[in-house]
Amino acid sequence: MKIQIIELSKYSFGTGDRFSQQGEAQLKGIMKALELGVEIAPVWNKSNREHMTIHSEPVQTRQEADAAVKALGWNKPYFVDADHINMTNVDKFVDHCDFFTMDVADFIGKKATAEEIDRFVRENEKYAGQFSIPGVDEKFLITKESLQEVAEKFLYAIGQAGIIYRHIESKKRKGNFITEVSMDEVPEAQSPIEMFFILSMVAAEGIPAQTIAPKFTGCFNKGVDYVGDINLFHKEFEQDLMVIDYAVEKFGLPANLKLSVHSGSDKFSIYPIMGELIKKYDKGIHVKTAGTTWLEEAIGLAMAGGEALQLVKEIYKGGLDRYDDLVGQQVTEIIFDRHLARLLNF
Repeated sequence: MKIQIIELSKYSFGTGDRFSQQGEAQLKGIMKALELGVEIAPVWNKSNREHMTIHSEPVQTRQEADAAVKALGWNKPYFVDADHINMTNVDKFVDHCDFFTMDVADFIGKKATAEEIDRFVRENEKYAGQFSIPGVDEKFLITKESLQEVAEKFLYAIGQAGIIYRHIESKKRKGNFITEVSMDEVPEAQSPIEMFFILSMVAAEGIPAQTIAPKFTGCFNKGVDYVGDINLFHKEFEQDLMVIDYAVEKFGLPANLKLSVHSGSDKFSIYPIMGELIKKYDKGIHVKTAGTTWLEEAIGLAMAGGEALQLVKEIYKGGLDRYDDLVGQQVTEIIFDRHLARLLNF
């Protein structure tokens, strides 16, 4: 029997709402895009870390998405994403999600076994020598030593992704969910060559990844615009598009494999770059939410003054009471909005 594969739309957008109150409003935005001729699949995403922060459960995200779709009569694809999951928390998401973002950032740099590394080097030695990727101007020298280095850095991490993927597949069956591999929460951007061989590892693990989230140079902090070198982002984004094309051809990965830009929903300065390049190469994209609609609302309330400002002060003070707890979960997720703090007179 032929397996029916769920495919992610060419364009998809994270519409995660941290408090499960804005599903309809978010979906209306997606529907406005459709009226303009652009079909975008909404993806409600929320990570385990975010559930822990506000003491919610994955079922609530599913309920929000389903309720918004029913209320507005949306008859196009939509998904619920178990964002940044690993083997310690994936099971709580399995029944409620059909999109899984497998986060392997914490495993990057941990070494696979010597036998696994040797096997990777042998299987990829055919690329040794002068190496080029169609569409990328730079030329690369691949050696046995450089293959060894990339394997020592990434092979164990992608092996963990394989373990997570097969576990989800055993629960939901092949083809019934979207798979993303995420490695954005690391200090350094992956080079084109690293990306190429990472995708070789993904294919070897049998992971039918439809999106991949690399680390780009610059800061993707939540609640603020992109901070970094715009020209360098342009170069990296274009190179990654070319690498994906070549990897799909060489490794047999899904033809619709595309880039996922994490915390991209409020990074407006890079929108023109991404728009230019996906049009130039006729590529899809997944933009993952920064999840900060609540913060924008808080800013609006603070600016309104009066009782609204007093409410936000109480929220802010409550957040300060949990500062150590939140920092302990992830430093890069902490938001300190100077504009809001100034309005609150802190």
